[in-house]
Amino acid sequence: MDEEYDVIVLGTGLTECILSGIMSVNGKKVLHMDRNPYYGGESSSITPLEELFTRFNIPESPPESMGRGRDWNVDLIPKFLMANGQLVKMLLYTEVTRYLDFKVVEGSFVYKGGKIYKVPSTETEALASNLMGMFEKRRFRKFLVFVANFDENDSKTFESVDPKATTMRDVYKKFDLGQDVIDFTGHALALYRTDDYLDQPCLDTINRIKLYSESLARYGKSPYLYPLYGLGELPQGFARLSAIYGGTYMLNKPVEDIVMEDGHVVGVKSEGEVARCKQLICDPSYIPGRVRKAGQVIRAICILSHPIKSTNDCNSCQIIIPQNQVNRNSDIYVCMISYAHNVAAQGKYIAIISTTVETAEPEAEIQPALELLDPIDKKFVAISDLYEPTDDGSESQIFASRSYDATTHFETTCNDIKDIYKRMTGSEFDFENMKRKQNDVFGEDEQ
Repeated sequence: MDEEYDVIVLGTGLTECILSGIMSVNGKKVLHMDRNPYYGGESSSITPLEELFTRFNIPESPPESMGRGRDWNVDLIPKFLMANGQLVKMLLYTEVTRYLDFKVVEGSFVYKGGKIYKVPSTETEALASNLMGMFEKRRFRKFLVFVANFDENDSKTFESVDPKATTMRDVYKKFDLGQDVIDFTGHALALYRTDDYLDQPCLDTINRIKLYSESLARYGKSPYLYPLYGLGELPQGFARLSAIYGGTYMLNKPVEDIVMEDGHVVGVKSEGEVARCKQLICDPSYIPGRVRKAGQVIRAICILSHPIKSTNDCNSCQIIIPQNQVNRNSDIYVCMISYAHNVAAQGKYIAIISTTVETAEPEAEIQPALELLDPIDKKFVAISDLYEPTDDGSESQIFASRSYDATTHFETTCNDIKDIYKRMTGSEFDFENMKRKQNDVFGEDEQ
């Protein structure tokens, strides 16, 4: 281990593994270490089921009705991939797709007045939806056509909207959309967690709705994808990429010290040896003194023996509970997957609720979501602190990732990856930099 590296990475969460893969593809010498004996850190999938019970300090063993323990791969952090989003693009450019199989998530639903409805995102669905009255449908359809035709580089498509100045609140007014429609457009299509976006320039919202529609257009049932065998497969896929390009991996490796000289990182000490480096990437747990707490997330993993009511018996879906519907500041999300994705025993479903904590009683906050899932066979509740770095790493050359937020897609994680990349290299992130170099991948083409 006593060697010099360009970059040392601590922790094998998805953010760290993608950055380690990109750095390796770009010719950097990378050492990647994790104190845990498994890949994934916070974003791992737990197997067998007995391990999940142990992790949540539940003394008894899983009941026989839950089937074989090794048939389970339970995500600790629930997220889906937007079919046309940044993570899928990263997977395609790096060809990590060859290590993974994906299924389309079967439905996207939104909560209104205690009931759940399919999210209408095409003109046809808008006209058929029970969420709106007849006149509202026409106005919403007009709005969808405007968004679909909108091109920020062509002012003819603006219809007197200035994408950098007109607020989204004013765009909604222009199309005369009511509060319920605004709720599901902002939260179930644009996937905002709060209503802060209403007073921001509308360009970001329009692009987010476009991303949803284009993702939906790729496969039809919903805009979301999910990997077979769970999200823990994602960091492992990028770890393989890094290894192909010469990255060195060490699991079960305790980190004793981060070695500094003149205010910047020069190495990492583990088991009495020091590996030297020019830059360090890590998750917040490795550098508690360089991160600050930025809130909390509650996640409840619920094992069910039935699909969720009113979802047409989908074996996978997302339900968004917009904050206005339950008098909160941030949305509550439900991600549901099942035995169809090789993450649960036959006939079993896993629904994971997540939201940003707002009160001193987090479990009471997710009650509306728990009611949608009844009856629940077993519930595992975790409240996690969210951390963000206190500095940009320009002086110390230590680049910490952010904790995974309550959103149920990877767009915010990808933004963090692009941000760290820019701070490390001084140049804007470019997907082209992730492409495998031609003819330098040994033994890969036979697969």
